[in-house]
Amino acid sequence: MTVPKMSWRPQYRSSKFRNVYGKAASREHCFDGVPITKNVHDNHFCAVNARFLAIVTESAGGGSFLVIPLEQTGRIEPNYPKVCGHQGNVLDIKWNPFIENIIASCSEDTSVRIWEIPEGGLKRNMTEAVLELYGHSRRVGIVEWHPTTNNILLSAGYDYKVLIWNLDVGEPVKMIDCHTDVILCMSFNADGSLLATTCKDKKLRVVEPRSGRVLQEASCKNHRVNRVVFLGSTKRLLTTGVSRWNTRQIALWDQEDLSMPLIEEEIDGLSGLLFPFYDADTHMLYLAGKGDGNIRYYEIGLEKPYLSYLMEFRSPAPQKGLGVMPKHGLDVSACEVFRFYKLITLKGLIEPISMIVPRRSETYQEDIYPMTPGTEPALTPDEWLSGVNRDPILMSLKEGYKRNSKIVFKAPVREKKSVVVNGIDLLENVPPRTENELLRMFFRQQDEIRRLKDELSQKDVRIRQLQLELKNFRNIPKNN
Repeated sequence: MTVPKMSWRPQYRSSKFRNVYGKAASREHCFDGVPITKNVHDNHFCAVNARFLAIVTESAGGGSFLVIPLEQTGRIEPNYPKVCGHQGNVLDIKWNPFIENIIASCSEDTSVRIWEIPEGGLKRNMTEAVLELYGHSRRVGIVEWHPTTNNILLSAGYDYKVLIWNLDVGEPVKMIDCHTDVILCMSFNADGSLLATTCKDKKLRVVEPRSGRVLQEASCKNHRVNRVVFLGSTKRLLTTGVSRWNTRQIALWDQEDLSMPLIEEEIDGLSGLLFPFYDADTHMLYLAGKGDGNIRYYEIGLEKPYLSYLMEFRSPAPQKGLGVMPKHGLDVSACEVFRFYKLITLKGLIEPISMIVPRRSETYQEDIYPMTPGTEPALTPDEWLSGVNRDPILMSLKEGYKRNSKIVFKAPVREKKSVVVNGIDLLENVPPRTENELLRMFFRQQDEIRRLKDELSQKDVRIRQLQLELKNFRNIPKNN
């Protein structure tokens, strides 16, 4: 059975998003002079919310990232303060969806860290995280916040494990251990009850995160799947990857049956990764190529042909990664339905790109701004971990965004010297994190070697004594 192909014939449909266009910000509304990281890891190296823009940057002596207030556009000074506590390159950063000055980072130093950014941004370098999380034995490539539960964070490491952290206690509470190679991407469904992953072992998985049970698995032997995204509440998944002919490809899947994709289509012959972004409010899918300047966009339908091509935003400047503004940070007065923050490495430039529905009316457009997931969590960590699922708490964009100050982050006090999950001590194989710790470990091992040598020497002496006693016992003449 062959997978149906998408038709690119023009389809004249009645759609309010048919004429959506991309508009790049003028130079004065960009962020200029940013030393964007040269790391080749396939992540965005950028995270944005309604207050701050964070960018992973080049720095000596460890990993760091910048945090810039959104209104502070223009040239960024070379000595601008950094978040610089990691001992290795920072590989991913993500803002907490419910507490907008809390950001998570992960690094080649095997750690995940939680940072609290001051109200007006950084005035000096920040080296102390509010939480340092150790449990992975190799570098950590991805962090992902739970979409409906506060203080639940997932991290995926090069040890092929996904750890679920409860930040209320500062410990990993679950471990997903079903992957046989490096995890490339993680995506939650709308209520956070399911997790989809792609992996270097060429498998697409749908996992129940709390139990770690694999519900569905697709073995993509003829092509590589790189990225996956849940398509809202449609019970569909979309993957991007590379076909057997080395062309960029997308595929649409039924999350309850991964035996075969619903449709798959080759996009082009370029080599860069395709990043997918889905907007559940408008049912629009955006595909942005790493290393090129194009962003294609489509409308998702429940019936065939499922994906309807709309248009393409083109730019000569290649993108290294893209940050996406949460819905409540958009300019509704300009009919803006999506906003990217594009990283242009060669120019050290972060360029906002707005996707706009062309309308003349200046009143609030209710039909393109339905109720959307807001900034209030639907669940506590204990509720979610006990098996409760709840849809996101929705908010209206009509009155504009009001800052939520009810939720604050409280770092837990931890004394534990080991982290045991699923009966395994995760810290047992964690490598040393600093030069001093490495030296301490070296001297401890030297002391241990000396102690064992002494014990062995004493046992050798005792063995010789026993052998001598045995020999003397055998030489005693028998009493007739």
